[in-house]
Amino acid sequence: MYRPRRYLMCPPEHFRVTYSINPWMDLTKPVDVRLAMAQWSDLRDCYRSLGHSVEELTPHPDLPDLVFTANGGLLLEDRVLGARFAHPERYGEAAVHEEWHRGQGRSEFQRAQHTNEGEGDFAVTADWLLAGHGFRSSPLAPQEAQEYFGRPVIALDLVDPRFYHLDTALCVLDDAPGEGDGARSTVMYYPGAFSPGSRAVLRRLFPEAIVAAESDALALGLNAVSDGHHVVLPQAAVGLLDPLRERGFDPVPIDLSELLKAGGSVKCCTGELR
Repeated sequence: MYRPRRYLMCPPEHFRVTYSINPWMDLTKPVDVRLAMAQWSDLRDCYRSLGHSVEELTPHPDLPDLVFTANGGLLLEDRVLGARFAHPERYGEAAVHEEWHRGQGRSEFQRAQHTNEGEGDFAVTADWLLAGHGFRSSPLAPQEAQEYFGRPVIALDLVDPRFYHLDTALCVLDDAPGEGDGARSTVMYYPGAFSPGSRAVLRRLFPEAIVAAESDALALGLNAVSDGHHVVLPQAAVGLLDPLRERGFDPVPIDLSELLKAGGSVKCCTGELR
């Protein structure tokens, strides 16, 4: 069910690929900052046209990946678990996010003790937190989040380096409780990103999930944002459009191809302020 959302974004004024910390980052491919800004602006304006509010971080010249605001932490019920980044190139982003949240008056802020990259590896459903680990987050991060938020956390093991964050391999489409006994959130995911045991867990928890093909996953089609009805996703993930419509969602394709050069797309650029 649709509900207005609040998002945190950061303009890619200083976006570039000067280091490689995932398989998508190729130092030989030049980045067009003006195009990245135009595509990012289209995404921001899309959210506003759908009835959502967008707040913005100030870009920092030494933090080219600050555009990927989903990684800065997880905000839930006015409590924030701040990120502890895996790679030193991104360490400085954690302090920027903490300063911003504290500036908003959020005193319930905890910097993570164990490596995690915020909503990159945490996804919120009606019943649980889903927590990816294997590349950018510690196996101890799910327990830390469970203790902090007091919500049950389901740990999922990522095994394909192309899908180094949970949000590249899974998207929660409706995080509101459904009607009737046993109602569950709807998700879409790519099975090949997960270990056999984690795939079995996902089948058990979400038997009605949309299962993505590899081609759509490689277009980062699962790096999408849903408000419960509209699903904003990369325009190249054409194989997801009909399945989403069949489930009653309204897909909104958008081009973020320039930001894909750093391994990010719609969700990476969008932190949700719950």
